Amino acid sequence: MVSYLQVQNLTRSVGDKTLFRDVSFSIGEGQKVGLIAKNGTGKSTLLNILSGADQADEGQVVFHNDVRIGYLEQTPAYPLDLTVIEACFWHGNETTNLIREYETCMASASQDGLQDILDRMEQQKAWDYETRAKTILSQLFITEWDKPLSQLSGGQVKRVALANTLIMEPDLLILDEPTNHLDLQMIEWLENYLSRSNVTLLMVTHDRYFLDRICSVILELDDETIYTYHGNYAYYIEQRAQRLEVVRAEVARATNLYRTELEWMRRMPQARGHKARYREEAFYELEKQAHRRIEEQQVRLQMKSTYIGSKIFEAEYVSKAYGDLVLLKDFYYNFSRYEKLGIVGNNGTGKSTFVKMLLGLVKPDSGRFVVGETVRFGYYSQEGMEFDEQMKVIDAVRKTAEYVDLGGGQKLSAMQFLQHFMFSPQQQQNYIYKLSGGEKRRLYLCTVLMQSPNFLVLDEPTNDLDITSLQILEQYLKDFKGCVIIISHDRYFMDKVVDHLFVFKGDGVVKDFPGNYTQYRNLNPDSSPRRGEREVKSEKLKMSQTTQRYQGEKKRKMTFREKQEFQALGEEIDALEKEKAEIESALSSGTLTTQEIIDKSKRLPVLGDLLDEKSMRWLELSEIEE
Repeated sequence: MVSYLQVQNLTRSVGDKTLFRDVSFSIGEGQKVGLIAKNGTGKSTLLNILSGADQADEGQVVFHNDVRIGYLEQTPAYPLDLTVIEACFWHGNETTNLIREYETCMASASQDGLQDILDRMEQQKAWDYETRAKTILSQLFITEWDKPLSQLSGGQVKRVALANTLIMEPDLLILDEPTNHLDLQMIEWLENYLSRSNVTLLMVTHDRYFLDRICSVILELDDETIYTYHGNYAYYIEQRAQRLEVVRAEVARATNLYRTELEWMRRMPQARGHKARYREEAFYELEKQAHRRIEEQQVRLQMKSTYIGSKIFEAEYVSKAYGDLVLLKDFYYNFSRYEKLGIVGNNGTGKSTFVKMLLGLVKPDSGRFVVGETVRFGYYSQEGMEFDEQMKVIDAVRKTAEYVDLGGGQKLSAMQFLQHFMFSPQQQQNYIYKLSGGEKRRLYLCTVLMQSPNFLVLDEPTNDLDITSLQILEQYLKDFKGCVIIISHDRYFMDKVVDHLFVFKGDGVVKDFPGNYTQYRNLNPDSSPRRGEREVKSEKLKMSQTTQRYQGEKKRKMTFREKQEFQALGEEIDALEKEKAEIESALSSGTLTTQEIIDKSKRLPVLGDLLDEKSMRWLELSEIEE
């Protein structure tokens, strides 16, 4: 396997904080690698160094000759006066630079070097660059090429940036949180695209289903170093637990020996002076090992929520539209006590507007929300994070509350509460401007939970949170004694927390589904991205048959064998989809052996191809009269 990337002894510090020290790893051709780390430990910094946007303090990054790199930043930035299609040419890459070189040459009087440029244009397929751009944008549901970026939502800008990266057809694709701000349909499209592509991939993502289904190698950045796991996310979880058990045992042994050596250091000052310098040096190494910290969130935080009565809220025939865009139409629902509701749907279908109407921030066009008197909302919004950057972390939380009531006469101080959400006492004394984007999101979440609400409304709480933070939040919400509404595109998170869904389908249609997201998808396969592929194939098939009939071919009836095949195909497709769902569930369970993980990971793409093949044949036969 050709090595596309070699990272050798890389070190990077920010101020007095070391993000990583002497890290080394490599990525080979065709590998799909996921990078996992807690917020603030240097994931984005590492990707910026690899892409050339930042520099390391020490070490080097070596790429294979002529490897083309595509980099999707976590928060893409464009001049807002650009149009969608102009944005696809704005970020300089080898192809767009060549197109500009061609245009400059054509505008010159001498046109020196034109033939060389034309040869390179042909070699790099630069002539059809704009066509490729429009094709990818269309697949991402961006079709207004001349629309200014200033008129697009954050999710649409992210899709433009994603298209910009994919158009390049890079050899090595580096993605920083590619699923942030994408709706579920786009996430599943991207998952399908990357799993079928031969591109070499390195990505940071908190979407555990996305990570599990795409990546075959996991890199974990922890304790200033890199650990490599050759398997998917489920395999990583299993092996990481084993690694931490070994580390705990080492720390325990070092701690016991440290006590003995500490006693020796105190009692024998003369020996330290001239007879046992080696032992003194070994003592300080031992001290480092004994004081090594393993930050694992083991304690379940069960907070007492404010009393909530039986009357929660009632949506009485609510309607809302913006011009021709209908978000809700005569919507009625009576919310029950202790419900945990997930809201899903494509961007622009009215999910955030719905919760803003519930909270009284937006007025409905007709109808009303009647909210119970005991309801006390805690609202986490996508755009609600506002802090004084010059404040310390602990002061920002104390501004909300000094203590959290756990019930039974127990209380947690603001400092203790922050430690449950992975803010160490040292970090609590940091100024907010020093925090990473994910750490600020975690702090914002803490300020919402500190208010002791009995009804949590969380709008995209998973964006920018690391996996460890998500696990803590999942457990907190499962134990929460109150009502919850969550808008999220994180499928794994929704499966863990909610007990039913509102599916916003657009045009004011909202479907109430009694189950989690995976159950909804299994019962509604037509909502998958693969549906689009099958519909295109079906349409092509219909057009072909229509043309044949127009040319005078008489439509024939299905033979006896074809009827048998048609019936068998339906049963085979059901069985294959069931097997696929079982494998995906098993891979996410964390209970498989290494060999079982490898076998099931190999079986998944085979199932996908079989499903496509048999579905296509089923469509062909369905067009014949029985």
